[in-house]
Amino acid sequence: MAAQRSVGIGAVLEQLQPDFPDISISKIRYLEAQGLITPGRTPKGSRRFTDEDIERTRFVLTAQRDRFLPLRVIREHLDALDRGLVTAEVDAVPVRPSPPPAGPTGLPETTLAPRPALRLTAAELREAADISAATLRELISFGLVSSEGTHHDQSDLDVAVAAGRLVAHGVEVRHLRPFRSAAEREVALVEHALSGEAEPPEGEGDPTRRLVATCLDLHTALVRRGLGDSGR
Repeated sequence: MAAQRSVGIGAVLEQLQPDFPDISISKIRYLEAQGLITPGRTPKGSRRFTDEDIERTRFVLTAQRDRFLPLRVIREHLDALDRGLVTAEVDAVPVRPSPPPAGPTGLPETTLAPRPALRLTAAELREAADISAATLRELISFGLVSSEGTHHDQSDLDVAVAAGRLVAHGVEVRHLRPFRSAAEREVALVEHALSGEAEPPEGEGDPTRRLVATCLDLHTALVRRGLGDSGR
């Protein structure tokens, strides 16, 4: 992988001055000291700014100039931005993360696309999934939602949303453990199949996604048959 381009603080100043005539090296250093930007360092300690660092600096300066936002609010917004909760627009505000869209059965539409880099606190996860603190504790206790670290990702949100809908229908969280066991068996099955699979045929795409999609198709077909829904 090619190294990301970076420039020194003088070049950053040069890029930003046309839009922010009052910008100075000491101002850039101050923003770094406040934890709003985190440029890299050379072995000798010189600051090196990537394009992302420069755009982040531009964002902070614009928020101060156009929105008169204090650094505390800008820092909160940047934290939300880093965790995938808001866009990089200056006038954006932290929003409640959206649960996955419901499919025709009323359950979340299955997607095999890469998950966005979402990072939610426990309180944000409860709000987004519309579940109680007790339900979240049980989901963590039974291993359905991750208990590692201080934040939850998109996968935890997907699980919490689906589990919350089942809880709303009177299903107890402890009765959801078979879903975890079944998922673990399906993962093991896919990994086993991939370990001995030859090169995928032309045009069939990612073999992992293809196998997972097939497992989900089989699971759905068996559930529909068990519910007498195969003819609908």
